[in-house]
Amino acid sequence: MISVSRLLSPQFHAIPRSFVKMSASSATQISHRSVAIKPPSHPTYDLKAVINLALAEDAGHTGDVTCMATIPFDTEVEAYFLAKEDGIVAGIALAEMIFEQVDPSLKVEWMRKDGDYVHKGLKFGKVSGNAHKIVVSERVVLNFMQRMSGIATLTKLMADAAYPARILETRKTAPGLRLVDKWAVLIGGGKNHRMGLFDMVMIKDNHISAAGGIVSAIKSVDEYLKQKNLEMDVEVETRTLEEVKEVLEYVGGSETRLTRIMLDNMVVPLENGDVDTTMLKDAVELINGRFETEASGNVTIETVHKIGQSGVTFISSGALTHSVKALDISLKIDTELALEVGRRTKRA
Repeated sequence: MISVSRLLSPQFHAIPRSFVKMSASSATQISHRSVAIKPPSHPTYDLKAVINLALAEDAGHTGDVTCMATIPFDTEVEAYFLAKEDGIVAGIALAEMIFEQVDPSLKVEWMRKDGDYVHKGLKFGKVSGNAHKIVVSERVVLNFMQRMSGIATLTKLMADAAYPARILETRKTAPGLRLVDKWAVLIGGGKNHRMGLFDMVMIKDNHISAAGGIVSAIKSVDEYLKQKNLEMDVEVETRTLEEVKEVLEYVGGSETRLTRIMLDNMVVPLENGDVDTTMLKDAVELINGRFETEASGNVTIETVHKIGQSGVTFISSGALTHSVKALDISLKIDTELALEVGRRTKRA
């Protein structure tokens, strides 16, 4: 338990600014060990450009006219990060990158790191320096942090409930924020699924239909990877026990690159709000550890524990990123007034 006096006068620890060096053709590289959890790698994603785009859509051609009209340019201030909800904080390392891009002279200090729990009313970070630069950075920093913290918080809940299965996100991410969303999943204790279309073969229903059947699709993949001399994981989606049996019959008599079998919508919702996992368990029993298994469909915070007890290796949930509720975080210069208002509105 953290005391009220510590909340009002926290002990901050200066953490050297983390800096991302990237180009359009290079993977993400973090240059300092202060980053608690590194972002996933991607061959073309330019995180610095994403930050610049976010700053540019705020600034337009004019810049912050309100700041220029109200605050003398040489004003120096301190602003504090306040948690307005309980949850897992994420985006601290990204916030460092944004402040670095706006003004390298800004000093940022934290009493929490990515992946740590924060509770409502907690001051967990401080930025000091030029007032204009802090206010210009504020909304971009918070937009990223609030979304990432929401994803991390839900991921933590789902990951804990899913054990011993591992929780995965999907490609149902905000356009342009794929790496950021998947980074937040890692911070929350989840595991990343494929980053995109390029790093894993994933044979889904439309591929199967267009290829003329599930065995034909797998066979084509095996031939293609061999011809192109490519090494990567291969997953196939199955929707029935008959399809699982077809896959197992094929791989039993053929050399294959298949590594994982998705068991899609084999969790059946019941009228009482529970789920029937009998079909899922039957599929896992048929596979009998020969391949990784992944449950998909009807995965919620209420159902994920029961699904996790079925014996599957992974559980994937699009809700981690496509339906995320942002965690409420603010950045305030006058923290005492902010806390007073927060207490009045039950948000501090």
